[in-house]
Amino acid sequence: MPADATPSGTEWIAAFAARLGVDAPDDDTVTILLELAGVAAHASERTAAPIACWLVGRTGTTAADALATARSI
Repeated sequence: MPADATPSGTEWIAAFAARLGVDAPDDDTVTILLELAGVAAHASERTAAPIACWLVGRTGTTAADALATARSI
């Protein structure tokens, strides 16, 4: 990719994960996290979406379990 090109979301996430020293999420996990973000944002305020995803990482729960929990609120 040229230095001035904007990376795709997938490319950006892969680069960010690499710099953090972790594996990037697989496609299924990305889909579930986006669903989780949608549930959080629509059930409350938009700011709940990124914080909900951050909490998934902090707790170590799976994205699928976190989505189920979010849907129960």
